[in-house]
Amino acid sequence: MSERLIMLKLLIVSLLWGCNYVASAYLLRDFSPIFLSFSRLLVTSLFLISVALIKGNLKRPTMQQWILLCFAGVFGTLLNQLFYFKGLMHSIAGNAALIIALSPIATTFLARIFLKENITWFKLIGASIALSGVGFIVLYGSKSFGISTGDVFILLAMLTLSISLLFIRKLTVSLSSFDVTIYATVIGTIFMTPAAIIEFAQGNLHYSVQTLSWILLIGVAVIGQGLAGFWWNEGISVVGASTSSMFMNIPPFVAIVVAFFVLGDPIRNAQIAGGLLILTGVALSNKRFKVKTVSS
Repeated sequence: MSERLIMLKLLIVSLLWGCNYVASAYLLRDFSPIFLSFSRLLVTSLFLISVALIKGNLKRPTMQQWILLCFAGVFGTLLNQLFYFKGLMHSIAGNAALIIALSPIATTFLARIFLKENITWFKLIGASIALSGVGFIVLYGSKSFGISTGDVFILLAMLTLSISLLFIRKLTVSLSSFDVTIYATVIGTIFMTPAAIIEFAQGNLHYSVQTLSWILLIGVAVIGQGLAGFWWNEGISVVGASTSSMFMNIPPFVAIVVAFFVLGDPIRNAQIAGGLLILTGVALSNKRFKVKTVSS
């Protein structure tokens, strides 16, 4: 496959992921958060399982790999989705996209703490810049000055996503990213089931009766999560992680612009300033320089 086609796919993925934030916020108008998360994960899992059955080369994990997959499913799917949709109910799509963009830096510091990986001074400087951007968004990115409950939940969603990436990093040493994605998603969906049952038992579960809403939900699950994930992994394998990561600068600003036209969310100066700081910090942290590392 030509590199030009791969780059086009990566661009489409970045646009889809930016629109996913807006689609999630829109669907929360018709669905309760836990049921929406469960339904989307269930559709994605069924899609991934179907692809695995067609390909027929899914590797069976060892006991140790199952344990790591469970942790990846709990943090990357269960907790991440619960915090994400809870936060999106009280925040806006643009803020969510910008805060989630901090995940690579959070993963770097968690890897330093738990995996004892080296960290460069450029990563420290980039992290400081990015964190100042989050400060702008959290404090000034809402209607009034202060920290909103929604942004706090989105920060927790970003943190749980970053934690899950540590387990995924260890898993992909011996399993393909395709296998890890399928197992972690299915496990996370299974763990999400009791939460959906509790939401139903408490009388808080509600869902849309409109066909269009369900079509959008299925489209987001299959195309925005399932197919986009395959294309992203394909892009990394062909053009490398460094080139692919550049496309991650696009989704936050896609989310802000699309949310403005679709949801009527205002575009605030704090979002633009904070977004630029976050993306500058992430880009600086991912830049490869021959520099000394920070040792313990």
